[in-house]
Amino acid sequence: MSFTSSARRSLVAAGRRLLAPAVALMLAATGATGLAAAPAAAAPPGPRFYVADSGAANVSVLDGGSGTATSTIGVGAAPFGVAVDPAGSTAYVANGGSDTVSVISTATGTVTATVPVGATPYAVAVTPDASRVYVADLGGNTVSVISTATDTVVATVPVGAAPDGLAVSPDGSRVYVTHDSDTNAVLVISTATDTVTDSIPVRAHAYGVAFDPSGTRAYVSLVNGGSLAVIDTASAAVTSYVPVGTGPHGVAFSPDGTLAAVANYYSGTVSMIDAATGTVTATVPAGPQPQEVAFDADGSRVYVTDSGADTVTAIDTSTGTVASTATVGSNPVGIVRVPAPAADLRVSLTAKGVPGLLGGRIDYTLSVTDNGPSAVTSATVTATLPSPMTASGGSCAGAEGRVTCTFGALAAGATATRTFSVPVGLLTLGVPYTVTAARTASAPADPDPADDSAGRTCSVVTSLIIDCG
Repeated sequence: MSFTSSARRSLVAAGRRLLAPAVALMLAATGATGLAAAPAAAAPPGPRFYVADSGAANVSVLDGGSGTATSTIGVGAAPFGVAVDPAGSTAYVANGGSDTVSVISTATGTVTATVPVGATPYAVAVTPDASRVYVADLGGNTVSVISTATDTVVATVPVGAAPDGLAVSPDGSRVYVTHDSDTNAVLVISTATDTVTDSIPVRAHAYGVAFDPSGTRAYVSLVNGGSLAVIDTASAAVTSYVPVGTGPHGVAFSPDGTLAAVANYYSGTVSMIDAATGTVTATVPAGPQPQEVAFDADGSRVYVTDSGADTVTAIDTSTGTVASTATVGSNPVGIVRVPAPAADLRVSLTAKGVPGLLGGRIDYTLSVTDNGPSAVTSATVTATLPSPMTASGGSCAGAEGRVTCTFGALAAGATATRTFSVPVGLLTLGVPYTVTAARTASAPADPDPADDSAGRTCSVVTSLIIDCG
């Protein structure tokens, strides 16, 4: 399914009438009185893509490693756009047939909230700080602004006829909005005021839009112009046009900003563009009616939804050839890569000497801090002790030469502590007490091992003189 200029006008004019039969069939088939999330298997580990299946009222979860759809998540009718927050923990789906946005927990693969928005939501984007979600309401001529803290619409921005694409700048200050209008322009919304502050003329109807990672340029696909408009964001002006295929739709940049890809709906191809030179380096056949594109984490592949074949085509960007084809749901439109959940744990250790006439001790406090971006579900930190010492007391499990401290759920930004003590014995006077604590396990994966360990050394002169610095 694709919405050309005339088709989008028809959809807006007809409104819910066009979508009502499909919705009624879904409800009759399920015996439901309302659309609810279908049970879904837990999201698989590893690289994942979410695909909005506009003809099936669900989102397909595509494993980028195996190239297969592993599960589906039921959402509203006619889902078109899909976006994910920077942490990869929450996805947002624009349900064009339900006038709602589905909020999905990527950890559980379930819908956690359904947010009413304007008529016929078509595209969706999340701010870099994950505080807001912007939704292009194709049938409402507005952009709805959702607060992620409350999952409610907090502002509605009038933008003119049939907005069908949008993107948030990397610094979060602006939203570029494309719309089906004879004015042939890209509108700019200030996220500080949620008002339209500028209009950038282009030479044909704009559809897809994407910022490069630096935020200095934006590429806008001109659906009836066979080209991309290159916008300098500092001057808010078009600097050049890049010829591509016929009916360009979705556009995306690779994570490092060196490549861009655009899905040419009527050509059945994907144009690969060298972002430095603004030239097409390869034109790769995809499935029929390609709609949207998304890169994997290292930019080695780009994935395109083939709405006319119910498939997703994976393209090897180094060779400009098709690497694989995966079957998904009906009429796939939107696609987004879901970052693998990651939580960076920082380990710290403090020590305090406690003198005693007959025998002192050293009290240790072990702390772990979740630096995010995801929450920690579990973690284990193991401290090694000078042999044959054994820890006692506290909140960790001690054994000769080793202490094991376990942690449960920990929110991003939170800190948890555990304690243990090491007795000072007569036979170890004058021996350095060196204890090292290191993360030995945690979930989800820790992306930065540099801060996973900490150590402290105390010197013991007598049981009454214990120096831990």
